[in-house]
Formats: sequence, structure tokens, C-alpha cells
Amino acid sequence: MKQADEMLVDYMQKLKGEEVLVITRAVQLNLLGQVFRPIFAGKVSDIQLGHLTLSPVIIKMVNAPFYEFPLPLSIPLEQIVAFSTEIPSDMAFPLT
Repeated sequence: MKQADEMLVDYMQKLKGEEVLVITRAVQLNLLGQVFRPIFAGKVSDIQLGHLTLSPVIIKMVNAPFYEFPLPLSIPLEQIVAFSTEIPSDMAFPLT
């Protein structure tokens, strides 16, 4: 019988090339001195046992809600608390 991680990877393999919104476990993150909530949107470019890679990826920050990170971003699967394919990356929503 497959473990939960393997089942999640199998499911997410079908999302390759699709846009997803991902929320991670951290309350807040810090990148280059900018503190932001862990909300990312982008296309699934790779999925492996243990991580999901988004490229291009948009980091949803209060002061720059459409900041496109210049590199692919890999997120450990165990840090993902929620994801959705229903919210487009160009959609504006309140982050505070």
C-alpha cells in the first residue's frame, strides 16, 4: 500500500504545468529583508518525493502582491498546509 507522501506526489504529478496557490506552515518568512506570509502562486514545474517546484513563482507580499521570484522555488511537501488550483496567480486578495 502506498504511503500518504507517495499518493500526494502521484496526485500532484497530474498538476504539472498547472497553476497552483500554495500556503506553507511558517507564520511568516523573511527574504532579502522583506517579511511576508508564506503564500506562493505559480506553475508546477517539477514534483518529486519530498518537494514541489514552482516556476515561475509569485510571492504574495503585502507591499508587492505580484512579486515574481527570479528563480524556481522548491517547497518541501511536509511544509505545505494548503494548496488550490482554483485561484489564479494574478488574482488580488487581502493579505493582512
